[in-house]
Amino acid sequence: MTRHGKNCTAGAVYTYHEKRKDTAASGYGTQSVRLGKDAIKDFDCCCLSLQTCRDPVVTPDGYLYEKQAILEYILHQKKEIAKKMKAYEKQKQTQKSDSRLESKSEERGIAERFKTRENSIVSKPINPFTSAISSGQAKESDSHGAVGASASTSKADSSAPAAGPSSSQTLPSFWIPSLTPEAKPTILKKPSKTVVCPMSGRPLKMNELIPVRFTPLDPSLDRVALLARQERYLCAVTNDVLGNSVPCAVLRPSGSVVTQECVEKLIMKDMTDPLTGDKLTEKDIIPLQRGGTGFAGSGVALKAKEARPVMMV
Repeated sequence: MTRHGKNCTAGAVYTYHEKRKDTAASGYGTQSVRLGKDAIKDFDCCCLSLQTCRDPVVTPDGYLYEKQAILEYILHQKKEIAKKMKAYEKQKQTQKSDSRLESKSEERGIAERFKTRENSIVSKPINPFTSAISSGQAKESDSHGAVGASASTSKADSSAPAAGPSSSQTLPSFWIPSLTPEAKPTILKKPSKTVVCPMSGRPLKMNELIPVRFTPLDPSLDRVALLARQERYLCAVTNDVLGNSVPCAVLRPSGSVVTQECVEKLIMKDMTDPLTGDKLTEKDIIPLQRGGTGFAGSGVALKAKEARPVMMV
């Protein structure tokens, strides 16, 4: 960091502006910069493609889209939802089959335990004098049989080739998350069937898209010449030039774009569309979401912040 003595000041106090200057020069501390005009989307551009709309439509929340782009987005979201729903149904089927196998194994264990209990029941009375002799003979025969079995197994083990390591002795994989010892099977949640707007996050339907009609600045200009100009469109009522610094609104019946000042001073008085004469409600006046400007007077706070390490003094 630069020293206080190197700054062009004769004061003995390390001022806030000197601190900001030193922070910017040293590379430490969080930096905040106001975005310029080049980093902001124009008010007549699509929120998905970021290009000027040829066939613009607007959502009830005021976000402008190219019709082809938003329809492709809705179809893609429906395909993704169908794919997730298929995976969820498959998981449900596997869970049902697992539960059935578990219930069958429980029933089988209950039946085996019942059989062992039934077989252990002795129906004949036991003679204490004959049972001792028979038990001694049975023990001798069991001992001779065990010795023979051990000898035979030892011969078989010596003749059999050495087998490889069993599957229980193999170590799990520690670099694949799904094969680690602590890994658990992923449980999918039931996906929502509603398509949401990519900007507002609210449910979006095709029949809710409202076509928008911009009034060009010069009707004689073609589209290429119109796009080359910074000022392209006018208010449909007052002929004021539209831009990012001018709040606009869309009238639902006609789809025309007017300024918010025109809405407050002219349209809100009698609540009729000045172009078609239709009666309007509050829902029919849709404020158009704008990108904002780099000036604080536009009412949109556009700042970019970069968090960097701070040197503690």
